[in-house]
Amino acid sequence: MKMNNKKMKGMTLALLMMVAALAGCIGGDDEADTEVEEITGMDASDGGYTYASNVDNHRSLMKDLCDIKAAASSDGGYNFALAKEIYVNGSNAQKSDGSFRTLFGFASADALGADGKNHGYDSYYGISGSVDAHIMAAMDGTGDFVNASNTVRYQGIAKLTVNMGMVAYTIHELNTAMDKANAGNVDNDSGAPHNWDEGWAFFHGPDEDWSCSPAYVMKKRAADFGTTTNDVSNALTATETAMVDGLAALQAGDSDGYTAAVDTVVKNLVITYSQAVLKYTSKMDSNDSAEKYQAEGYAFWKAIEALVADHTDACYNNQTHGMAWIGAGEASDCDGFSWVESPSTGEMVCYNMGAGHYVYAAATNETICNGFASVFPGSGMPGYYADYGAMGMNGVLNLDDPSQLGTSYDVSAWLTGAWAHFGITAGDIGTYS
Repeated sequence: MKMNNKKMKGMTLALLMMVAALAGCIGGDDEADTEVEEITGMDASDGGYTYASNVDNHRSLMKDLCDIKAAASSDGGYNFALAKEIYVNGSNAQKSDGSFRTLFGFASADALGADGKNHGYDSYYGISGSVDAHIMAAMDGTGDFVNASNTVRYQGIAKLTVNMGMVAYTIHELNTAMDKANAGNVDNDSGAPHNWDEGWAFFHGPDEDWSCSPAYVMKKRAADFGTTTNDVSNALTATETAMVDGLAALQAGDSDGYTAAVDTVVKNLVITYSQAVLKYTSKMDSNDSAEKYQAEGYAFWKAIEALVADHTDACYNNQTHGMAWIGAGEASDCDGFSWVESPSTGEMVCYNMGAGHYVYAAATNETICNGFASVFPGSGMPGYYADYGAMGMNGVLNLDDPSQLGTSYDVSAWLTGAWAHFGITAGDIGTYS
């Protein structure tokens, strides 16, 4: 089932890329460019992070995000053509040869762009340039955004570029930094620290433009969910600390240190975008803004779907007609539920060791606990559903399905397996208010 889902996603995105190619949109940014140049007015730090190398040109891309958002907004007259022009051809990150570093160059499938990007999104969606395919659909009103209103397209453009785009490439740079460090290249200007710096440039960017960054999303969602300390986002503090410590670990060749730093960054990205999805799916019962909130939820979900989907598998119980969320499981896990005595409490529980020591709390007796199976005898119906939570999320956030609007959703159950995988607690997520 998982393979078929990914094939379908790949076919859809392949069609989007064909449309973009026919429209003459496929080009790329020369990532092999090794020239560096200082940008007037930029200092050596953003937020609490001090760069080890010159990434001024990369930092300048954050201004493109601000300009794209402004052009696509209602105040900008929903000028999607201008937003696309900035996205494809660039506006602020000019190189010494007169060309521009572009967001499109990072996200597209061109050989000089996103092929081989080290972020896992293309593997999940089954196509090179998957990030660009999503963004271009919003820009052009195709794919998931066909027949979408200006409001919905604006949300897609503004939030997919900032979140799916820049989160994917933050992850790419951090993974590339680890690869270089593992190979022994820790030179500040050409090795692992330089890629690590680029990761912070894409995640936070210049202080004057950080309101257009994923880092600022961390700030806003933490305020929504009460996950702050002294009014500062816990997720942002943890991420910034991990980036500072990770840079030092790279320079010292401390593999345990920089690996832990990457894990911390990814964990806090999942926290933030889980909060965003929880917020906007819960607001889809709005009488006048449901489609706007759905589009926001969609864009924030795309920032982490590739990271969490594999951890949303479920087993169906034919007694409660509910699902047991088993994380990244397999069909045989659904045969592994047993009615046993808990060694810690002495109570009888429905326990599954193979599915990550999972306890199905809804089973109050052995009959219910026996209601699981990988395939149910007699009917032959499957009891195991790969990526079931992700499929449910994509259903609720289907921009072409108006029947999803008008309902407030609590999608937290669909994410519990992913939270367990990344070590995320209820306290990390907080409560929306």
